[in-house]
Amino acid sequence: MVTELEHWIDEYQSQLPPLKKFIIPSGGKSSTHLHVARAVCRRAERRIVPLVRNSQIDIEPARYLNRLSDFLFVAARYATANQGNEERIYHRVDNVNDSVSVENPPYTDKS
Repeated sequence: MVTELEHWIDEYQSQLPPLKKFIIPSGGKSSTHLHVARAVCRRAERRIVPLVRNSQIDIEPARYLNRLSDFLFVAARYATANQGNEERIYHRVDNVNDSVSVENPPYTDKS
């Protein structure tokens, strides 16, 4: 299962520009849903790590969830590109009172 996820990750990622900066989850409805699914997957991964550390479960579920969250991230990027939307780039702000700065304005859903 993990090997198949890795194959899909490589397949979709090969069709995307290299990621050189952090992105803010965005890009349209499909992409947004994939980002939410990834967040849920990461939460599940964090919850089973203590079980793995205490030898209560095998490490394979943790590996699978880790690769699944990577796949969901790449799939969200792919959906953004496929729908003709742009990724929003995160820029760190120096002043806590400033809002998050993004390179691109909020997306226009073209679907």
